[in-house]
Amino acid sequence: MQPDLPRPWSDFLADLDRLLPEPVQLHCLGGFVLIACYKIPRPTADIDCVAVVPQRQLETLLRLAGPESPLAKKLKIYFQYSAATPLPDHYDARLIELFPGRFKNLRLFALDPYDLILSKLHRNSEKDRHDVGYLAKTLALDPVVLRERYQQELRPYVLGRSEWHDQTLEMWIEAYFSGSKPPN
Repeated sequence: MQPDLPRPWSDFLADLDRLLPEPVQLHCLGGFVLIACYKIPRPTADIDCVAVVPQRQLETLLRLAGPESPLAKKLKIYFQYSAATPLPDHYDARLIELFPGRFKNLRLFALDPYDLILSKLHRNSEKDRHDVGYLAKTLALDPVVLRERYQQELRPYVLGRSEWHDQTLEMWIEAYFSGSKPPN
C-alpha cells in the first residue's frame, strides 16, 4: 500500500528528512496514520509516534520538528512523541511501512488497524469512537481478531481499570462491528 502524501505533510516530511543526521524509524499512530494510511477524512496537526529507532534521535526529532520548532511554526504541523500510549504486545511485528523508499533518512511505520483501534481504548473520546467506527466499517475488520488481540496482547498489561477497558471494547464491537456477539 503506497499512501498519498498531500501538502503540507509532504513538505514537512521532506524537510525533516533533509535535516536528520542519520536514518530514523518512527512507529506512528493517531490521526496522521488514519489520514495517510486509512484515508479517514479528518484533520490533524501532528504525527504521533510511540517509538523512535534509534531512541537517541528522539531529542533531535523534537528539536527539528516538535511543536515549538521552526519547521512546525512554518508548516503548522509537528511531531509528537506519545510513549505512554498502551499498545498490544508484538505490535511492532505488524507495522506497515508508509512511503517506502521515498525518504533518505526517515522511515515511517503505521500501526495495523487492529492495533490502532486498541491504542485508542484507554482514552475512548468521541473522536476515538468515530475513528473506530470508520476503520471497522471501511476495512471490514473482524471483531474476533480484535477481541483476541486485546485479550492476549493488551489486557494482561492494563494497569487498574481492566473491567472498564473490557466494557469499552465490547461497546465498540457492538456499536461498530455489525452482527457481532461476544463469545459465551
